[in-house]
Amino acid sequence: MRNAKDLFSLEGKVAIVTGGRGLYGASISEGLCEMGATVVIASRSGDKCEEFASTLREKGYEAVGMSLDLSNDDSIQQLVSSVLEQYGKIDILVNNAVDRSNLTSLDAATREKLQASMSTNLNGQILLSQAVLSDMVKRKSGSIINIGSMRGVDCPHFPFYPESFGDQAVNYTTEKWAMVGLTKYMAGRYGKDGIRINCISPGGFDPGLADDPDKKDFQATYIDNCPLHRWANEDDIKGPVCFLASDAAAYVTGENLVMDGGWTIW
Repeated sequence: MRNAKDLFSLEGKVAIVTGGRGLYGASISEGLCEMGATVVIASRSGDKCEEFASTLREKGYEAVGMSLDLSNDDSIQQLVSSVLEQYGKIDILVNNAVDRSNLTSLDAATREKLQASMSTNLNGQILLSQAVLSDMVKRKSGSIINIGSMRGVDCPHFPFYPESFGDQAVNYTTEKWAMVGLTKYMAGRYGKDGIRINCISPGGFDPGLADDPDKKDFQATYIDNCPLHRWANEDDIKGPVCFLASDAAAYVTGENLVMDGGWTIW
């Protein structure tokens, strides 16, 4: 029987975190580093990813920034090839990146916007997972964690949103629901290869809202109607990600862990 602390350790593991320097992304990357993993932080802004990785290295962690455009097949293959060449394996993939530039309300939706959004936010996640799974299958080991949203469990509660927010994006909700389905599909398909695929659906985290006069009222309404009665913070996602990435979750696959302060239980 293994010690519980050892089960949670990620020492010797190599992880890729897409969008790994953003709101939740930075916390995810740092949390994996804190548990001992070597973390590849990837996004279209490779230089900025490397800047963030350097701050983690200054703390004594193993991290590197690399470029990744999830709408470009060559970029996906280049990232995976570079990681395998440098580290020899990929143990953990966190599909966290979101391109918000083509999010649109239903009234304003066009085929071009919908396809452009899905190219990154869904199809890109599928194709990156495909590339990473090729290595994981060979080694009969791996963990993929898809970062969804509470919007992939319910829908926007429209009465809570002030006009200053504008209408809510139809493709964001649709894509996040699809991430849960993708998780279950891949978990069922690759379980026999010793690979676990899970999803985390977090609640809202945007500390800047408290300082935005047009949006702070929404944040207050959210807090008033959340069972834990608070906004998410930068530490809240670290535990769930590190748990699902580790051997502590060795018998957990195909799950959608909802991390929303209880919002969706009402």
